[in-house]
Amino acid sequence: MAQLNTDRPKVLFLAHNLPYPLDEGVKIRTFHTLRLLSCAFDVTALCFPKRKASREDHDVEDELAPLREFARVEAFPIPQDWSKPRFAWDHLRSLVSGRVYTHYVYDSVPFRRRLQELLYTERFALVHVDSLDLCRYLPLLNGVPTVCVHHNVESALLRRRAKAQESWWRRAYVGHQARLMEREERRRCGDVALNVAVSEEDGAALETLVPEARVSVVPNGVDVDGLRPEPGANDGLVFVGGNTWFPNRDALEYFADSIAPVIRASGLQPPVRWVGRATESDQRAYKEQHDIELTGYVDDVRPFVRDAACYVAPLRVGGGTRLKILEAWAMGKAVVSTSIGCEGLEAVDGENILIGDTPESFGEAVVSVLRDPTLRDRLGRAGRSTVERRYGWDIIGESMVRDYQGLLDIDGKPSD
Repeated sequence: MAQLNTDRPKVLFLAHNLPYPLDEGVKIRTFHTLRLLSCAFDVTALCFPKRKASREDHDVEDELAPLREFARVEAFPIPQDWSKPRFAWDHLRSLVSGRVYTHYVYDSVPFRRRLQELLYTERFALVHVDSLDLCRYLPLLNGVPTVCVHHNVESALLRRRAKAQESWWRRAYVGHQARLMEREERRRCGDVALNVAVSEEDGAALETLVPEARVSVVPNGVDVDGLRPEPGANDGLVFVGGNTWFPNRDALEYFADSIAPVIRASGLQPPVRWVGRATESDQRAYKEQHDIELTGYVDDVRPFVRDAACYVAPLRVGGGTRLKILEAWAMGKAVVSTSIGCEGLEAVDGENILIGDTPESFGEAVVSVLRDPTLRDRLGRAGRSTVERRYGWDIIGESMVRDYQGLLDIDGKPSD
């Protein structure tokens, strides 16, 4: 259990997820942000663990234990995770009130009471809000300097998602949520002390949207010591990402319907593995119809990435930066991606990655990697070099902690 050091300023850390185990991109970033801040601050964290349908036996206390090595951490269930009527009620409230849907998803009485209790009994120098999804709690922070992280520019992500929807009513509804989220971004981003974007593109988008907002870019990182190139089978293709998140599901459908036929038309029949949460019905359907293996949840994705010849990222919807590409690079893997898939990364087509934005160009790039071991090795080495130079978490943490400390005066008190 982390012990508070009264000589250091206190940070209250509010998170819309419980950042353990490290099985999702957002959780990985949140975990390392929490860890790095604990090097300079005493951190108290209030988190919302998401119920995992594919892991009913998971124990929240087991997931809290690694976090308590460097922070005081408490967990609060997301109400709608345990109630289908609440899920429908949250959508209805959003439509009737004209407030973005996430305003209601995280509406938790126990969370709010604990937050108010901490703000009343302790003096925090800063509040870290890990997503604008927690916007409903910003008015409670009583003027404490607040840092808000934007894992994506959510309004832009929702617009991309709306365009990818096939049914008119889904396009209309997701587009409506994009407008509501943009309204929330305009309302809140100028009021917080600092907005943290995860890519230069996202930072510029926030500044355009809210010119008065103070924005800093802190890119996503990777554990360059824990993830290293290792000998593997060098066989087939791999993607890492749960099928329950819309951008990942859209990428799978795009790959299966449009890209895989291009690859197979070349005469190659590489095994394809999609690693991450997926329903049993999806696992059966994609194996039978497309010969694509959906693994379902796995505790460790590294063996799958290690054994692949090529990591693919056929994303058409997304934002922020792609942690999974960083991890593939760290493991020395050749990567083929769309422009959106590697957006925000220091990715140079033909040097540390191959980029294809049509099914034909993407499929041909994959074929090139599979057929050319020299190209495959060159891309893998360049990717590893990129993360060592630019994306190690400790390198990123130095500038991030300076940004947070810059909001305080020399006594560790909030600056004017």
